[in-house]
Amino acid sequence: MYDNNIIRVMGRKVRNILYESGISIRDLQEMRMRVGKPLIVISNNQETVFSTVIRKEDLEETLQYISNYSIYAFENEMRQGFITVEGGHRIGITGQVLIEDGKVKKIKHISSMNIRISHEIIGCADIVFPYIAKDRKIHNTLIISPPRCGKTTLLRDLIRQISDGNSWVDGNTVGVVDERSELGGCYLGVPQNQLGIRTDVLDCCPKSEGMMMLVRSMAPEVIAVDEIGKEEDVKALEYVMCCGCNIIATVHGTSRDEIQEKPALSKLISMGCFERFIVLHNVRQVGNVVGIYNLQGENLLGNETIC
Repeated sequence: MYDNNIIRVMGRKVRNILYESGISIRDLQEMRMRVGKPLIVISNNQETVFSTVIRKEDLEETLQYISNYSIYAFENEMRQGFITVEGGHRIGITGQVLIEDGKVKKIKHISSMNIRISHEIIGCADIVFPYIAKDRKIHNTLIISPPRCGKTTLLRDLIRQISDGNSWVDGNTVGVVDERSELGGCYLGVPQNQLGIRTDVLDCCPKSEGMMMLVRSMAPEVIAVDEIGKEEDVKALEYVMCCGCNIIATVHGTSRDEIQEKPALSKLISMGCFERFIVLHNVRQVGNVVGIYNLQGENLLGNETIC
């Protein structure tokens, strides 16, 4: 069965190819369309190259569907290089970039698209709670993961369970800064994904500004952000922690040691701001937890890998 939010943004040619291939939406991760090149689909961590060649018209048709025939309404989003559609699915775009005053003014003559499928897997965070919670409180936790290994999916379910409460933690007021609309999948400001009963979402807001806005206005007990890494993100995290909020965040990387070498994050790690580090990989399947580390760098899983 296909998610209507995905199907409705696809051009007819791509839509028919997917129907005929029998690829399940549950396994679908990415679809890459490049003018003059074959359609490439990544499903269940496997790449399939179809014989059908993508034309410029296919991208134009897809863009019309994405924007509901009003491309101008999405120009601000397109300046960032992507558009997020209902359900949290993100469409990355490339083409000719127009610069004005040193900033991206517009992207035109779109030449390629990458449709990244957002997956909501209820309960996928169950396996990590015994390692990141104590005395019914959540530890400051950093999720480390390469692309396409399930970090956003894991973070989304952590938010839901921390907000609702479970057998490991009491329900907390959670503030989410959803810069790319991937966590909540907001439509007209309302989250379409399940983020819990005590969660407030700032949609399409820069992480550094959003974290401070939430602290000042919504009094969160926990703040969740996806893909930190900039210097301004780190400064905002320091501010949030000084205000007594716990943090759940993700970052691109392959190991705790690698993250510790990043200038922007090394200070937070050396200060012991994060008490747990969850490392994901896709060795056997998407979402493998290959390590959960404490402050001392000890892997609480030992040699075990959990899925």
